[in-house]
Amino acid sequence: MRGKLVTLGEALGVVAATEPGPLASGAAMRMDFAGAEATVAIGVSRLGHDSAWIGSVGDDAVGTMVLDRLRAERVDVSRCRIDPELPSGMMLRERRTADRIRVTYYRRGLAGSKLSVAEVDKEQIAAAGVLHLTGITPALSQTARDAVHAALDIAVDAGVLVSLDINYRSALWPRSAAAAELAKLVSRSDIVFAGTDEAALLVPTASPAAMAESLAALGPSQVVLKLGAEGALALHRGRQIRQPVIPVTMVDPVGAGDAFVAGYLAGVLDGGPVRHSLRLAATCGAFAVSVPGDWAGLPSRRDLDLLTGTDIQR
Repeated sequence: MRGKLVTLGEALGVVAATEPGPLASGAAMRMDFAGAEATVAIGVSRLGHDSAWIGSVGDDAVGTMVLDRLRAERVDVSRCRIDPELPSGMMLRERRTADRIRVTYYRRGLAGSKLSVAEVDKEQIAAAGVLHLTGITPALSQTARDAVHAALDIAVDAGVLVSLDINYRSALWPRSAAAAELAKLVSRSDIVFAGTDEAALLVPTASPAAMAESLAALGPSQVVLKLGAEGALALHRGRQIRQPVIPVTMVDPVGAGDAFVAGYLAGVLDGGPVRHSLRLAATCGAFAVSVPGDWAGLPSRRDLDLLTGTDIQR
């Protein structure tokens, strides 16, 4: 499949505790950045496909860090906005216990939420292989929502494959508002990713297989349910395909879902069958949880058989 992946969303600076325990004076912290769409763009790029991320960052150290890192990962950021007045958003990640993470966001009204239609380039999206959207971006602000719909309109008109990760964030909007907006996006998407709790925003709670079928009835040709320890289920043209998890020692669960999506979409861009995309997705998810951080553990092509023992190169 030809063309790059194009995605749009928010990136935040991250200050993360490196040791478990209460956040206190003198606690060891690590600086990084995070963003679902940016993680997907990095993951796809590491797997050998062109990708672009559209966003808005502050004219500050965090914004510079985000854009510099994305450029280093060969992600096109040419359509990103640098806000001269508003700072970049931040996330404080506290490891309260060894296996419990608590996150506080500082994002409302800041640079990331100012993403707008002005950053959406018709030619860039019309030439893409995949437009990837998430349920986070339309929840940030009205201008960000407008940007999502503008990009979606361009992609649909140009025949570009549209991918949507439900990625519901309760801190950003209530379930009723999210359900109404996401239903519109799902109906116009080709591939939809969700956990069962996220799928329950739109369809009745049932078995994963039944929920996938209900989501597919809304419009997408492919539905992929992320089932945690139970692996994943894909429904494509009425056929169900299951994928178990790849065994790995978990270090940090953050970013696993986005890594999964990156792997799946890289498989789509490879032009391979759904089973290939699922296997690649599960492998990327396993790599992501094996190291700290949202995107640092994303694999390159040459890394893939380290966990699987089989060659899943394209």
